[in-house]
Parts: sequence; C-alpha cells; structure tokens
Amino acid sequence: MSAVLKEVPQLAAMAEPDLDAVLAIESAVYSHPWTRGNFADSLHAAYTCRTLRLGEALLGYFVLMVAAGEAHLLNLSVAQSHQRRGHGAALLRKAQALAREQGGRRMFLEVRPSNSAGQVLYEKFGFRKIALRRGYYPAGTGREDAVVLSVAL
Repeated sequence: MSAVLKEVPQLAAMAEPDLDAVLAIESAVYSHPWTRGNFADSLHAAYTCRTLRLGEALLGYFVLMVAAGEAHLLNLSVAQSHQRRGHGAALLRKAQALAREQGGRRMFLEVRPSNSAGQVLYEKFGFRKIALRRGYYPAGTGREDAVVLSVAL
C-alpha cells in the first residue's frame, strides 16, 4: 500500500509582495474593498497580518491588531473559489491563537448584517453580538450597519 501525501495549506506572515494577490481576493469578495494603502499601513504598523496558501495559491488572509489586552480582527477573507472548505475557520482559529499569545483576553470584530456566512462562522467560535454601529460600512446605496461581535479568548 502506498500513501499519497496531501498538500496542506500553510500560514505565513503577509509581506508587501503578497499585496497584489491579497488585493485580487479583496476586490473579488467585497463591494467596498480595502485599498493597497490599508494593507500597507497594517504591515507598517506591525499588525499581525497572515496569509494562507496552498502551494502558490493564496486561499485567504487576516489582519489582527492586539493592544491593551484587546484583539481586533480587522479583516478576514477567503478567496471565493476556496470558500466553504474550512479555510475561514482555520484562519480564525490561528488569529485567536496569535491574539492570545500577544496578551489578548478578548477579541472584537465588525461584520455586515448582510454577511450571513461570516456571522455563522463567528457564532460557531463563540462570538456574541455586543453592539450595532449605525452606518459603519459603505454600501451600494448609502451605508450599512456593522454588527459588533466579541468573544473571550
């Protein structure tokens, strides 16, 4: 009997050369995506920015800021062609672990009310609604609220 080794997605620190691929995903999955400047600023601010790759293919990424015991998940995205395969959960699991390692005791994030898949994922990880930010996100016709979620780490 022979074993076939399956390639496993690898998490790595995001760097400037990743930004073209990151922006391609960002633009494909959001109507109002982050800009190159948003990602570059996050890298320069030394936020925890990670990519998830399978070989050369970028599957997804996250941007995390941790300070004063609070972790803020600023962005977590998975390429459309790789969604619903557990990559979002893997990224979130790693973001939480890195937040704990950096002294985070609680994690916060905002999610659009229209992002039901994201809300389901976050609920599975124990996130609970703590607030609503009115008109937080730009939307096709005006602004969309943000549901603020939090979980103890």
